[in-house]
Amino acid sequence: MLPDIVLASGSPRRKQLMELAELPFRVLVSDADETNPPGMPGELVPEFLAKKKADAVHDLAPDALIIAADTIVLLDHQILGKPKDEADAIHMLSHLSGRMHQVVTGVCILKGSRQYSFSTTTQVYFRSLSNAQIVHYVSGYKPYDKAGAYAIQEWIGIIGIEKIVGDYYNVMGLPIGELLLHLQQFL
Repeated sequence: MLPDIVLASGSPRRKQLMELAELPFRVLVSDADETNPPGMPGELVPEFLAKKKADAVHDLAPDALIIAADTIVLLDHQILGKPKDEADAIHMLSHLSGRMHQVVTGVCILKGSRQYSFSTTTQVYFRSLSNAQIVHYVSGYKPYDKAGAYAIQEWIGIIGIEKIVGDYYNVMGLPIGELLLHLQQFL
């Protein structure tokens, strides 16, 4: 029998990936503080934040198996978070245009006193985008809840991404295949 599995995320993309994996789960989102220590290298931030989210939800559901994740976009070792507004989204996509960046997702699995966490990195290569393409995407898709101001599975991914090296689902926000491998230790 499977334990009570809780996805500690309000992300519709993570929810979709868990459903595609046919895992029975429920969603429980905490109000965990999502700030990281000053000076922490960007590559370490997602796993650090995933652990914070898992710990916060563990307080709400102490008997559940908790899965928490956090995804960031790194460009030149700088974190591109979620855009504040339209101008910020346009600015981010303009910087990503014609360049390679990294998408890093940290995942934490927590059950009782057992905890396992990992990070997955995918390299994403954008084609050069015109200003009109960027404005069209931002105004039509409003990517304000997405790290780096884009979603690979949307129009911008089709026209803008030249190639990726690594896990496609990681770019969506959850390296579901790797998660399933590690989850076996807890089931």
